[in-house]
Amino acid sequence: MKLVYLDYNCFQRGFDDPRQTKIRLEATACEEIFARAERGDIKLIWSFMHQDENITCPFIERKIEVDRLSAICKKRIGPESEILSLAGDFQRKGRLASKDAVHIACAHYAGCMFFITCDDVLIRRAKRLKLDMNVINPVDYIMGV
Repeated sequence: MKLVYLDYNCFQRGFDDPRQTKIRLEATACEEIFARAERGDIKLIWSFMHQDENITCPFIERKIEVDRLSAICKKRIGPESEILSLAGDFQRKGRLASKDAVHIACAHYAGCMFFITCDDVLIRRAKRLKLDMNVINPVDYIMGV
């Protein structure tokens, strides 16, 4: 079964402005990814970094929805020294923000085939890391690109 790690922005994409075509398409793709996980076609990962970002989210309705979606994630990743070490390396090599580096390190540590994000800059920068997983936009993932 494919292990898939969603960046935190995928959990919240449905709350963003649907008048923007890119956002509307990504929100629909994220919904399809959650549906595939519910059917058991893929296995989603939930990490301590997701939990941290959700705790600090200032919007209660978003927090509640992300908590609901987190239940679909069948594998949990806690903080490990190896993850933090990887994150530091990824941050330096890819010039990534610290949270992005931790998310990618969690996905790598879990052995995911895909890291899915709506962040185009993160997708470009992650290529510098030469990872064995695909860092991809949710629309491209659904379309099989």
